[in-house]
Formats: sequence, structure tokens, C-alpha cells
Amino acid sequence: MNNSTEAMQKKIMVVDDDQDFRWAISNVLSLARYDVRQAPNGDDALKLLNDDMADLVLLDQRMPGRDGIAVAECLYRQYPSLPIIMVTAYSEVKTAVRAMKIGVCDYVTKPVNNNDLLFLIEEALQNSDFLDRGLPGDGPCAGENPLFEKMGRSHAVQILAWKVEKVAASDLTVLIEGESGVGKELVAQTIHALSPVKKGPFVAVNCGAIPETLIESELFGYMKGAFTGAQENKPGFFELAQDGTLFLDEVGCLPYGAQQKLLRTVQERCVQRLGAKRALPVRIRIVAATNQALDQDRHTERFRSDLYYRLKEFYIRVPALRERKEDIPYLAKRFFNRNRKRPYGQNVMGFSDGAMEALLSHDWPGNVRELKNIVRQASLICEGQFIEPGCLALHAEHEVMAPASFPAPAADLGGRSLTEAIKHVSGLWERQIIRETLKQSRGNKREAARRLKIDYKTLYRKLKAYGLGRTH
Repeated sequence: MNNSTEAMQKKIMVVDDDQDFRWAISNVLSLARYDVRQAPNGDDALKLLNDDMADLVLLDQRMPGRDGIAVAECLYRQYPSLPIIMVTAYSEVKTAVRAMKIGVCDYVTKPVNNNDLLFLIEEALQNSDFLDRGLPGDGPCAGENPLFEKMGRSHAVQILAWKVEKVAASDLTVLIEGESGVGKELVAQTIHALSPVKKGPFVAVNCGAIPETLIESELFGYMKGAFTGAQENKPGFFELAQDGTLFLDEVGCLPYGAQQKLLRTVQERCVQRLGAKRALPVRIRIVAATNQALDQDRHTERFRSDLYYRLKEFYIRVPALRERKEDIPYLAKRFFNRNRKRPYGQNVMGFSDGAMEALLSHDWPGNVRELKNIVRQASLICEGQFIEPGCLALHAEHEVMAPASFPAPAADLGGRSLTEAIKHVSGLWERQIIRETLKQSRGNKREAARRLKIDYKTLYRKLKAYGLGRTH
């Protein structure tokens, strides 16, 4: 738990009409050394906050008088940067989606896991502190940083954008770490676009895609006759990036020998082609990226410690999508709108509430890239006005079942059109998925709804429609 003096000074307002829950959570927070205030409803909370401002508000959704959404909207009008965490029942995830759209930084469902709650609170407070210290209202992020359009406006993205703008103005070498699909190259491109060398080339190199035998000749270039097949002089990527930015993606994949030559090039800002007698000076900005833990690799001697520290003059970690779920509605709509310009998806109006709930509930192991692909696929197969949960290829259950386990379409369409036939088979598939999930859940419908990432009413309606209502 957070036992620092700083944590003792942090004030948290717990707003909930359930006195037992309010006192239980307040006790947990007090033990974690937070200064806790309580309010039984939204109106009392607003009055107390006007007299004595809190650093974070833990806000219940269902309360007499003003509900949590109304209170959050009122608070954000007065205190735009106040971190708010919404507390909701599982059946109210639809409301949590609305809450995140207006700026709530996260939500937890009852019954609350104390450790998860403390983690979310500490993270929200850290992000708030960082923004208060580093992002004055008229500072860099008050403008339109390119990352906001491409990634969203969550606290995590604001911190990332602030770091990018700070380092872009310098000549420091940057190391970007993050999982696959989080947008590391986008961050590198933004650093270049905001830097003094923005008019120069941006050269991206995937170090993991180049064969080990070719990596040195591709990076550093070669002279005619340097090896068999070298029939002419060829500049490497370092020279091609002259007066611009060289982006070394998956730098952790470099063989150890190439790492030594890269270290020398980074240190001296000179590159020597294979077979050349002298080195050439290069004026470039170097940005490296990896999805590996290079800090661990250097201890196992798979990555040179001296190169690691040379590349890490400025370090940026790009958060995974599951760490900034408040960006999901924006990103999903952005990808959807782009798909509407294509031949497919033009008749689809958007996402149903159930689909958005499913997107918010997913863990996104493939991050933004996975979200983009899933939205594109959903836009293609959706035949109604709105994308429904069944259009989203999110669940492991769907992937585990091979197509052969689903009812196959008959060769004779039985007088149906192609669209009608696809709709019919899609219904058979959905019925099979629900039936298998019920079986895995041992007939527990609420557990099945949770696994399928749909609300209980939706599952009940589908069970009735597919004649599965008596399934146990």
C-alpha cells in the first residue's frame, strides 16, 4: 500500500448512499494512509467539495437525487482535471460507458476488489500530479498535439504527449518501450514531426525483419567490392536519414555484433560503410523502440548495457490499451468512420451500447492494432444499422471452436438470397456459441453473460429466441 507522506496528504471523497459500503471503503483507504471524506449523496458531495476540495472522488452511480453521471458532469464543469472513479454494479456497465465518455478516468464494479481499487486510485492520483506539475494550461499540450487525434485524450495519453513534446525539442536519443500494437512508431513519427529536423526524412527500420547476415550492410551501407555481390556503393539507413530521424524498431532483435557497431555510431555520430576506409559524419536524430524488456536482456548479456544506456537518454513507455480504456470509445468511432469511406460499412450507423460494453470489457492483448482490425471486420459483416456484440471477434470461446464445429451452410440456399443465407448461418453460429458458453458456465446464465461480454437481459432475450431458455 502507499505509505508515503504524500499519500497521507491526499484527500479522497467517497460518495455513496450505502452507509455500510461507504464506511468499509473509507476504512480501506484510511489504512492506505489517505485522508477520507464521506458524502451520502451527490448534492452533499458538491457542497462539501466546494468548501474543501478533494484530490480524487470515488463516486457511486446509483444514488437518490442526482445520480453519479449528473454529479460527474457538474464536477467536471467546475474542476476539469479532477480524477473521478465511478463505482457501478455489473448490470450498469452501459452507464459506465457514458461516464467514461464525459471524462471519468475509470470505473470499478461491485463487489469491489480492494487491491484493484487502491491500484486505480494511486495511478489516477499519480497521473493527476504529473499533469498539474508539467502541463500548465497555456503549455504545449493546450494545443493540438498530433497524438490526441490518433490516440485519444486520456490522462495516460496527455502524459505521453507532454513527454513527446519535451523531448522533441531536444537532440536526445530516445528509447520507446511498449507492447506490440500500442503505437510506438506513431510516437516516433510525432517526435520527428515536432522536432527541429521535421523537414528531413523519417526513416523507419524494423531490425527484427532484416536477416542477421544483412543487418550491418543495411544499417551502415557498403562499398563496391566489400563482399561477394557488392557491385556498387550503397548507402545504409543511417545515411538515408541524414538531417532527419532514424527510427530503429525492435532494436532488441539486433545481433550482438551489430550492437557494438551501432554503439560506436550512436556515440560518435559517424557511420562507416562495410569496406570503407573512413567514417562519414551523420546528422540524425535516433529513436529506438522495443516490445522487449531490454533492462532484463542486458543482465542476461543478450543486449549490451552500454548501448542500452546510450539509447535511453530519454525513456518513453507507451501504455497498453487496457491501461487507458477511456480512449476506446473515441478510437473505435475513429476507425469506424474511416471504414465508412470504404465500399463496405456505409449503411452501418455506429455501435450499439452492448457492442461498446464489449469493447470496454476486452483486455486487448493486441492493443490498438487489434481494435482497428476488429472494428474493420465488424463493419464488414454487420448487416444491421448498428454493430452488435456478435459482430465483434473478441472472445477466446469464438476462436477455440473450429469452423467445423458450427453448422455448415447447405449447398442449396433453399430460395434464400445470399444476404438471407449469411444471416441464417450467422444465427446458427451465434446459437452454437451461446450454447457452448452455457455449457462451460455449467448453466449459470449470469456467468455466461459475463463470458460473452453482454448484459443478462440480452442473453435472456437470445436464449428465448434460440429456444435455449431451458438450458441448464
